[in-house]
Amino acid sequence: MSAASHLPGGGASAAPDDAPRKRGLGGYLLLSPGGLWLVVFFVVPTVTLVATSLYDPSGSLQLGYAMTWHWQNYTDAVVDYGPQLLRSLQYAVIATIACVLMGYPLAYAIAFKGGRFKNLMLVAVIAPFFTSFLVRTLSWQYILGDNEAVVSLLRWLHVLGPEGHLLATPFAVITGLTYNFLPFLVLPLYASLEKVDRRLLEAASDLYASPFTAFRKVTLPLSMPGLVAGTLLTFIPAAGDYINSELLGNPTTRMVGNEIQDLFAAGDYPTASSLSVILMAAIVLLVAIYVRRAGTEELV
Repeated sequence: MSAASHLPGGGASAAPDDAPRKRGLGGYLLLSPGGLWLVVFFVVPTVTLVATSLYDPSGSLQLGYAMTWHWQNYTDAVVDYGPQLLRSLQYAVIATIACVLMGYPLAYAIAFKGGRFKNLMLVAVIAPFFTSFLVRTLSWQYILGDNEAVVSLLRWLHVLGPEGHLLATPFAVITGLTYNFLPFLVLPLYASLEKVDRRLLEAASDLYASPFTAFRKVTLPLSMPGLVAGTLLTFIPAAGDYINSELLGNPTTRMVGNEIQDLFAAGDYPTASSLSVILMAAIVLLVAIYVRRAGTEELV
């Protein structure tokens, strides 16, 4: 008599093993559409971009490019466009800090003080997305124009000289970046603050903690996942942006996105691709360091 015959139900003991296997297969089937999407629209373009960055730069659109594993493209890109790359990262960091300084109080007010106006305030945060990115950026040309109220007031207050201006300056570019990407920080930060258990704040108060201490010891640590996610959603697109620099800046405020766009438009695909890969690698490295230092590795 076989060992299986001693089990209740005989050979039916295999059924519990089949059920987890079927559930696991169902999970893979549910993941397959998203996985296919990532392969087609992320993995394949990334591999193509890296391959293009190694083409012989002496080629052309008419004669074609040859794969020569020309690693010198990366060195040339850093030498020729290093200032624009560093400027992009600098502008993105400043814009992200500005978004935190303005966005955290806003998200805190919506989460803790919004009351019955909470939904209305959230709609106000996302309302700019109903307008084109280009239109929103172009509006700042009017706001920061030399003959408009903002510049006139600053000249009257002697903050700006008689010939001082805001448009076509680094300030204008960073202002545009901050304005356009501020909602990307507010929304995930609000989601984290909304989950904070108010009883923990009451307990901190019962233990004689001041409001500032309660914020520093309770609210801020519990909101860190949303803060980290928001800063990443702000910094990453800001570093690769070129619209704000194009419309609000000048030749000395050009960002790496402007150079990549011009290189692709001119048909210099190897240099443009190598510069794109360098930008992606720099962002990934900075993000990895930031997430690790912030103590929220689970966001990766």
